[in-house]
Amino acid sequence: MKKIIVVLDGLRFRQNAVDYAIAITKSEKSHLVGIFLEDFSYRSYGLYELVDETGAVTDKRIATLSEHDKNLRDSAVARFEESCQRAGLNYSVHRNTNIAIEELLHESIYADLLVIDSHESFTRSQEEAPSRFIRHLLADAACPVLMVPNSYQPIGKIVFLFDSTPASVQAVRMFDYLLPGMKHLPAEVIAVKSAHEDFHLPDGKLMKEFMKRHFPDAHYNVLKGIPEDEIVQQINEMRGNVLIVLGAYTRSGLSRWLNPSMADTLVEGTSAPLFIAHSK
Repeated sequence: MKKIIVVLDGLRFRQNAVDYAIAITKSEKSHLVGIFLEDFSYRSYGLYELVDETGAVTDKRIATLSEHDKNLRDSAVARFEESCQRAGLNYSVHRNTNIAIEELLHESIYADLLVIDSHESFTRSQEEAPSRFIRHLLADAACPVLMVPNSYQPIGKIVFLFDSTPASVQAVRMFDYLLPGMKHLPAEVIAVKSAHEDFHLPDGKLMKEFMKRHFPDAHYNVLKGIPEDEIVQQINEMRGNVLIVLGAYTRSGLSRWLNPSMADTLVEGTSAPLFIAHSK
C-alpha cells in the first residue's frame, strides 16, 4: 500500500486537491494523509486588523482573531475527514505548526506521492502561480509531486513530455510505478525539436523499447518550434482532462527544456494537472 499526501491550507481550504487525492487513493488502494500546514507565522489577518476602534492593539483583539483562524483550520480538517469517510478511505491527518515549507519537505521524505493545488502559496499576499512556495517545493521535494488545477475532473489521457534526458525518462518510470491504475488510459509521448531538425523521436529506438514495457499502446508526436508554445497549444487542443507527466528541477542541472519555465508556462497556459518527478 502506497502513501499519498495531500497538502492543505486550513485558512483557504481547497476541495479540488482533496478530490484529486481521493480519486487517486481509491484507484490505487492507497493510504491518504492530509497534511495541514499551520505555520505559526501565517495568519488570515494583517497587522492593521489588530487595531481596534480606539486605535489600540489589545489582547482581546488578538485572541478574537486567533480564535477565528483556529475555527477555520478545525473546520478544514473536519471537511477533509468527512470527504475521506464518505469515500471509504484509510486516512490520517498531520497538523504541522512549524515553518510550512520545511515541514512539508520533511513529510515528502516519507511519502510516495504529494498532491497540491497549483496555486497554493501559504501566504496572505497574492502571487502569480506557481508561487515561491511551489517553486521551493518542486526544487527540493523528496517524492514526485502532482499539481492539480482549481476544479476536479476525471483524468482522460496521459501525455509524457520527452526530451531524451534522464529526468524525462525517470518521470515515466515513477508515474508507472505509482499510478498503475491509469495504464488503461490513452497515452501520448510528445517531443519538441528545432526547425532545422528532422521529425525522428530523440533516442527513438531506446525510448520506444522502454515505453513498450510501460505503456505499450502509447502514440508518439514530434513537434517543431519553441517547446513552451508548441506544447501549450497541443495540450489545449486535446479534449478532456489531460494529465501531463514531466521531469524537472534536478539538483545537478536542469533538463534542456523541462525546466521551471516549462512548469510555469503549463500552469499559466493550461488547466492540466502536472505530475513532476525528479531525476536525482
